[in-house]
Amino acid sequence: MQDLHTAAYERFKTRLAAGEEEQVPAAVADRLIDGENPVRVWRTYRGLSIKELAGIAGVSSAYVSQIEAGQREGSVATMKKIAHALNLQIDDIV
Repeated sequence: MQDLHTAAYERFKTRLAAGEEEQVPAAVADRLIDGENPVRVWRTYRGLSIKELAGIAGVSSAYVSQIEAGQREGSVATMKKIAHALNLQIDDIV
C-alpha cells in the first residue's frame, strides 16, 4: 500500500512542479468548508477586487457582487469566465 501512496505523492509533486496543481493554504480550505461563497474566497485569495475580477472575466462588477452575495446564480457561461479568470476549473466555484 505504501508504494501506491509514494507513487501518488510523486505524481502530485511532478504536477505541482509543472504548474498543473496548486497548494492552497488551510485558511482558504477552511473558508470553503465553512460555506463561504467560493467566488469570493478565490477572488480574495488571488488578491483581486470585484472590479478587477469582473474586468478579467468580461462581466459586470454588479453581477460578480450579486453572485458573491448569493443574490444571483451565475449562468454556466459566466461561471466559466469567472473560473478562467481565477485560473480554476468551474467545479472549484460552483
